Amino acid sequence: MSSRDRGYQTTLGWSLVSSGIVTLLLKVAPGDSLYWGLLLLVAGVWVILRRT
Repeated sequence: MSSRDRGYQTTLGWSLVSSGIVTLLLKVAPGDSLYWGLLLLVAGVWVILRRT
């Protein structure tokens, strides 16, 4: 397995873990989950843009 494959698996793994955490947070968050989802989407894009 090349380091590139391991990087992909790590990214995929963290993506699945974070999706699970966000799903649990949206279940217990007050208010409409649509707004929470949009807020988290904007936050994610902001983090990605700051890293590059």
